[in-house]
Amino acid sequence: QVQLVESGGGLVQPGGSLRLSCAASGSIFSINAMDWYRQVPGKQRELVATITSGGNTNYADAVKGRFAISRDNAKNTVYLQMTSLKPEDTAVYYCRINLQQFKSTDYYRQFWGQGTQVTVSS
Repeated sequence: QVQLVESGGGLVQPGGSLRLSCAASGSIFSINAMDWYRQVPGKQRELVATITSGGNTNYADAVKGRFAISRDNAKNTVYLQMTSLKPEDTAVYYCRINLQQFKSTDYYRQFWGQGTQVTVSS
């Protein structure tokens, strides 16, 4: 009943910028935290950024000062603004949204996006 659609990935040169979006739709009563992860082939998926329901943010050391996570609660969407991109940022980026589907179900479930490829190369 819940779908997460990611967009915004692509090929950029080092130093460039990209803005990723992840929109949730379907049965959504409330949304808690939202996160962005990334994964490189052969490596474990790593947490990039987190934003709580109250708007507090946390970032991986590798992206601090360059990436910014934000949310639009009216659109059930989380964003990741990426600037000063480096080749080592190349990865598949996944969003994760923790949400309560129905008023009657007093718990949150995790939903993942399908992933969007970000390639930083000259």
